[in-house]
Order: sequence, then structure tokens, then C-alpha cells
Amino acid sequence: MDFLCHYDSPFGGITLGSDGEALIGVWFDGQRYFGDAFVDEPRRRALPIFDDVRRWLDDYFAGNRPVREFPITMRTTPFRRVVWELMAEIGYGETRTYGELARAAASRLGKPIVSAQAVGGAVGRNSFSIVIPCHRVVGSGRRLVGYAAGLEIKARLLAHEGVDVQEFSPKINVEFPSFQ
Repeated sequence: MDFLCHYDSPFGGITLGSDGEALIGVWFDGQRYFGDAFVDEPRRRALPIFDDVRRWLDDYFAGNRPVREFPITMRTTPFRRVVWELMAEIGYGETRTYGELARAAASRLGKPIVSAQAVGGAVGRNSFSIVIPCHRVVGSGRRLVGYAAGLEIKARLLAHEGVDVQEFSPKINVEFPSFQ
């Protein structure tokens, strides 16, 4: 059985999903592929895992660099799992390109090449917004591309982490009130 709860972030509503023990998803409300990790109709329930994730998100939005200490279960394909694991290694305030992730995925999978487009598909289906930081993946040539919750939220998350998003194209206004 799957469960959900809601979290109000400074950037909009977020839905958390759990199988009762581990986190199975974190989605900005209304994003593409919203809730795709749910196997059945989720029920609202207070769970310890949700308390842990809320504390982690509170810490993140307070401008800290929280360490994930709660379990996650990736309900996905083996290829996406590799890409998501690689994204989880991208540090706070850092970025990687789809091409860099493709080269790392090829190495990890023991393949000569993995296409950046295939990696882009896996990044776009990430079920763990913020927790597995797909917002830190950018296009070549410092382009802001491909975020299921929209480029404005991607730019705001990067700016929140201290990334100078004005270096990126397209230029996106990231003015927002301080929430620290």
C-alpha cells in the first residue's frame, strides 16, 4: 500500500510518497510524471518517514546542506536507477551536463557509450525532486533545459544553492522573497 502527504515549500506544494517504510517519491504538485511511482491509489497517512523528509526539506530550504539519512526505494528501470544514483552524487551548488552524466553512466554500465538523450529521459522521470537533485543537471553550453516542474523552479533551486543562474540561457528571472 502507498501513502502520501503534502509539504508546503517556498517554491510551491510538494507531494511526498511512501510505501510505509521508505520514500518512493517527491514531486512538485502538477509536475510531469507526478506520482508515477505509486503502484496503487495512495492514502494520506502520517508516517515517520514523512517526518524525516519534512525535516530534510526544512533544512534544505533554510539554506543548509542536509545529508539524506532516510531510506528511498527507486521504483524504476535499471537504467534509470543508474542515472538517478549518479544524480544523487552531484553536490549542493554544483551542476553536471547531460553529456557528463551519459559518460559516467556508460562507465558504470560497462558500455562504450550512452546517449545524452537517453540520460535526459531518465533525468526527466526522476521521482525524487530535490532529494535526488535533477535540477543540477543542465544542458551543454550552460543551457537551462528539461525540468519536469518547469524551468523557473529549476532556476530558483539552483539560485537557492548559490549557482549564478544568470550565466545560463535562457535567462530566467529568479527573484523571490527570502525564506531563510
